[in-house]
Amino acid sequence: MEAAACGPPPRCPGCRATARRVHSAYERSLGERPLGGQQLVVRLRVRRFFCDRSSCQRRTFVEQVDGLSERYRRSSLGLKQWLRAVAIELGGRPGERLCRKLHLAAGRSRLLELLEAPPVAGPAPRVLGVDEFAFRRGRRYGTILVDVEAGHVVDVLPDRTSETFAAWLTAHPGAEIICRDRASAYTKAIKEVAPAALEVADRWHLLQNFSDAVEQTCHQHRPCLKKHAERGSERPIQMPLVDALPPTRIVQRVLHHHAEVTRMVAAGHPVSDIARRLGLDRKTVRRYRDTSLDHLLDSARDRRSERLDAFKPYLQQQYAAGITDGRTLFRQIRERGYGGGYSTLTLYLRTLKAGTAPAAPGEIPSPRRITAWIMRNRDCLSTQEVEHLDQARLACPNIARACDLARAFTDLVRNRRGQLLPAWIRQAEQSDVAPVAKFAAFLRQDFDAITAGLTHEWSSGKVEGHVNRVKTIKRAMYGRAGFRLLRTRILTRP
Repeated sequence: MEAAACGPPPRCPGCRATARRVHSAYERSLGERPLGGQQLVVRLRVRRFFCDRSSCQRRTFVEQVDGLSERYRRSSLGLKQWLRAVAIELGGRPGERLCRKLHLAAGRSRLLELLEAPPVAGPAPRVLGVDEFAFRRGRRYGTILVDVEAGHVVDVLPDRTSETFAAWLTAHPGAEIICRDRASAYTKAIKEVAPAALEVADRWHLLQNFSDAVEQTCHQHRPCLKKHAERGSERPIQMPLVDALPPTRIVQRVLHHHAEVTRMVAAGHPVSDIARRLGLDRKTVRRYRDTSLDHLLDSARDRRSERLDAFKPYLQQQYAAGITDGRTLFRQIRERGYGGGYSTLTLYLRTLKAGTAPAAPGEIPSPRRITAWIMRNRDCLSTQEVEHLDQARLACPNIARACDLARAFTDLVRNRRGQLLPAWIRQAEQSDVAPVAKFAAFLRQDFDAITAGLTHEWSSGKVEGHVNRVKTIKRAMYGRAGFRLLRTRILTRP
């Protein structure tokens, strides 16, 4: 397509004075969006003008056609918008392949140079949300900053250190309320740079931390549940020793990590150094450091797929009815959710044939399942779940006490009754439930932010939503992207 620029003389881009004299004219080629499946090139004839203002350093300049051309660009503005959209959605090489199919002349370098993150406003938003996300889980993390009121991402930082966040707060003052999780690095930066800002601890993280304390309590008192199940059986049950179970890969991994973390902690290594050397997350290192080995092994063995405890009542019933064929029984329990192997079943069938099998124990719910029942609203539980929870409360007074404390704490969080938090902390610290008492003591270290989180409406919910969006972006072929490309992708995608 051949075209010529026309119209009144333009203004000088330097001094904005209107031109009066034409210097010369020449022809430039602009790549345009395809037409009818064919590449389109616009041969545009433009004029060069004199700038007659003596104070302007620019002597001549070329006119631009609105909506079509711009300086130093060999493609139209419409094609530039297309290519930039392709680069935002797909990146370099995938975008180049799509452009080839759409008859767009663009390589990956040209696509990537079109990506420019929008500028970050000078002042920070009034309500700022901050949270970490993983570039590579367990190894490298970044920080995402969100305007909680507007619900959009403000900026992305290359790491999660307090120095980087403090530098950003210094360059962008104005945050009055900062919503965060329990990360100590962010707290340190806020206290150093913005001490007047109101810190708000996220309520979801509080419930998660308390849920971990309740689950640890259920792990510690699992023998009480077993004894209660034995009393409900017809005759005493000889439960197999935990150490006699064959080790699985996850059990071996737990033993190895616990030994390494214990050794390095004894040698005086900090948590961050241990996490870097073992390739673990810092939260995982703290869990291995603060949790007993028996608790870790119970948690690992609860995930064994070959456990027959849940299917033993059915097997005894079928065996008593005359169905003794192993393959038939194996097929039946597989249809009911059994995930173990056939050899595990044959060992149990031998005890049934010899008459040495103990009576099938009552169902012993896992600590995680009991924790889920405790943390959920009782009105949301089914009748069977309520019965199982009541049995767990009867089996262990400490579990019953933890359940009562959980009901009170979840009521504080969900109804934002921060004024009742001091009384709950005293009540929890005076209880015999050690994990919950430890959690209550931990709340005192961040008391003001937690009270604000249980009083004000602000939370990190929108921040967590954007963290999940970052994970989706990474899965869409951006998992190996550099920081500049990933930051641009996060800030430009709606």
